Amino acid sequence: MSSSPPAAPPPPSHPQPEPVRFGIMACATIARKVSRAILLAPSAAVAAVGSRSEAKARAFAAAAGLAAPRLHGSYEALLEDPGVDAVYLPLPTSLHLRWATAAAAMGKHVLLEKPTALCAADLDAILAACDAAGAQFLNNDIRVKPDLDALGALGDAGWYCIRAILWAVDYELPNTVIALCNPVRNQAGILACGTTLYWADGKIAIFNCSFLGNLCMDMTIIGTNGMLHVTDFVIPYEEKSAPFDMATKSKLVKLEIGWDPLPSKHVIPADLPQEVLMIQEFSRLVQNIRDSSGKPDEKWPAITRKTQVVMDAVKTSIDNEFGPVDISC
Repeated sequence: MSSSPPAAPPPPSHPQPEPVRFGIMACATIARKVSRAILLAPSAAVAAVGSRSEAKARAFAAAAGLAAPRLHGSYEALLEDPGVDAVYLPLPTSLHLRWATAAAAMGKHVLLEKPTALCAADLDAILAACDAAGAQFLNNDIRVKPDLDALGALGDAGWYCIRAILWAVDYELPNTVIALCNPVRNQAGILACGTTLYWADGKIAIFNCSFLGNLCMDMTIIGTNGMLHVTDFVIPYEEKSAPFDMATKSKLVKLEIGWDPLPSKHVIPADLPQEVLMIQEFSRLVQNIRDSSGKPDEKWPAITRKTQVVMDAVKTSIDNEFGPVDISC
């Protein structure tokens, strides 16, 4: 009489890594959006909120719907919290150098709002502090205040434009930057400006950014054999989808009565909002360091520094009466 072989034992289960415990430093409006992203990301949790007073931290936590985070009445106390793995800093740009380097010195991973610094030298100091501590760095706005965010529209909307351009050219730095004449200013800073970027192989990119124009987030990339157009490249029209138009080998039909082929429309579905995907990626990097003795990913600091270098060159061109500024790699 035969018997059935014993059932194979179930495969060993792998425990899910502990969520990355975030501390939110300061209660700026943008922090509400990012704290929501942290709540939606299964690999992250808001462990603590720090502000210049505990009352402000408590009010922010209540408004953001955070479930009982630890509240700190100073930034120093937040950094001393042993239950915080990573710190999100939605501070004015002029405060980034002080507090990002302090966070790294306390062994905290750093998620920093853009623009990351007032200049590349300050960013280098932040990145050096993160590197020395083995901390992961990632950058993710406070607008025109000379003592806080002196870069104005350039540092805010312009950062997105520069990053998108660098993405389109596989992060190859341009050789020369020339700011467009007559930026719009007030006593505090830049309200609108534009720039042309040049590469040695003939590529050209032009961007305009403004606090004064109607909401517009268009990007058009034109190559030899194709074109890509995105109407909402910074913040999507809707959280759950991302549309774009694309054309390949376009030409005019006989007697110039139309195009052939017509641009095609595409919609990419998204299960999670883009800021949640950012938190997921940052958390994955932190978990790899915290739980598996991994090393910080150098991609994000490198991309951030290139964006900062181009932004510095644009600001220099504006300050030098719109003369050309060469960028050395």
